[in-house]
Amino acid sequence: MAQGSEKKGQREALTARAAALNERMGEVLDRSELSAHQAPQAGRAHIAANSDAEAVAQWLGEYRASPNTQRAYRREAERLLLWLGEQHLALAEVRRNQLDAFEAFLSDPQPRERWVGTTRPRHDPRWRPFRGPLSPASRRQCLVILQGLFAWLVEAGWVGHNPFRLMRDKRRRLDNRQGRVERYLEKPLWDWLWQWLNEAPGEDAAPRARFEHERRRFAFGFAYLLAPRIGEMAAASMQDVHRREGRWWWHTVGKGGKAASIPVPPDMMRLLARWRSALGLAPEPGPDEVTPMLRGLDGRRGLGENRLYRLMRETFARAADDLEARQGEESAREAALLRRATPHWLRHTALTHQAQAGVELRYLAETARHSRLDTTARYLHAEDAEWHRQQSRHGLSPGADDEGAQAV
Repeated sequence: MAQGSEKKGQREALTARAAALNERMGEVLDRSELSAHQAPQAGRAHIAANSDAEAVAQWLGEYRASPNTQRAYRREAERLLLWLGEQHLALAEVRRNQLDAFEAFLSDPQPRERWVGTTRPRHDPRWRPFRGPLSPASRRQCLVILQGLFAWLVEAGWVGHNPFRLMRDKRRRLDNRQGRVERYLEKPLWDWLWQWLNEAPGEDAAPRARFEHERRRFAFGFAYLLAPRIGEMAAASMQDVHRREGRWWWHTVGKGGKAASIPVPPDMMRLLARWRSALGLAPEPGPDEVTPMLRGLDGRRGLGENRLYRLMRETFARAADDLEARQGEESAREAALLRRATPHWLRHTALTHQAQAGVELRYLAETARHSRLDTTARYLHAEDAEWHRQQSRHGLSPGADDEGAQAV
């Protein structure tokens, strides 16, 4: 009995500590009373701010036209401010050695119960800033974002220097231009997934199950054929698909508020016609249809970005379970990839497969809405097979053929 009371007391204490931490976390970017020493000396700052939180908020305001970017940048800035609060440091006091300590913290946030938790609403007492340790790529991205924050704060006169400039291996650690995009589904795995998505529910399936099947099929097909970002998918309306000079185009406003028109292939029009049929609509959209393209279960309300993200992640997980159930251990690698996959993987998959199909780089860049061709070039895996074939001519046994077998 006493042991049970002791455990209950420990749980209550842990809950109280977690609630107190979450309250502090919630205040970091929403309040200005962080500490008196956070404001720079009078006359130095070129922005109207009284705390690190207010200075960071002004930096985030520069990204108001790109809500997704702003959200991602807020997350990284918030993590830094929370960590600095634990160290009793202000932004202006960050030195080169602290960057190493912060990067180590990102790789293993401790104590875990105070920093790591499952996805929760921001106001939930169980909310935490991390889902788990950040991967090397995620840590690099975090440091890239924070380097930009410090560069802006230097120009704003809020801090006196940018400690990232002192990093000897800055190019390796902060260069965000990675060699190849690897987070995509190879063609055989995508083909299997698309076949699985096309498996119709049984004849006795309820109307809701049939609707959800059609919605999943359309969402994944849309993502694969037009390479949208998930925010663009959620914001798409029926009238965004329009005809011009006998050809169909998809109009979207993407990252950074950039407007673009993307050619719609025949398969996308067939996919859209089937989805519209499930909604009780004519096969082709009209110019005045301002209604959402992806919809909730009532067939009218739009499907929000968060809900769409969860729906697609859940679909990846279900597909992975089915793949393992059907093919056993031989599918372990592919199933693991499906479980890791996010909706953005489908954008990578679409662009990679278009490149492999021979779409020219300039058109691929237009589809991706990239401002730099070298960004698009990261999707070019098409020459890998030929490189591998020719490399196989070089071996330890003389006379090896292209398949690596020794000639007799």
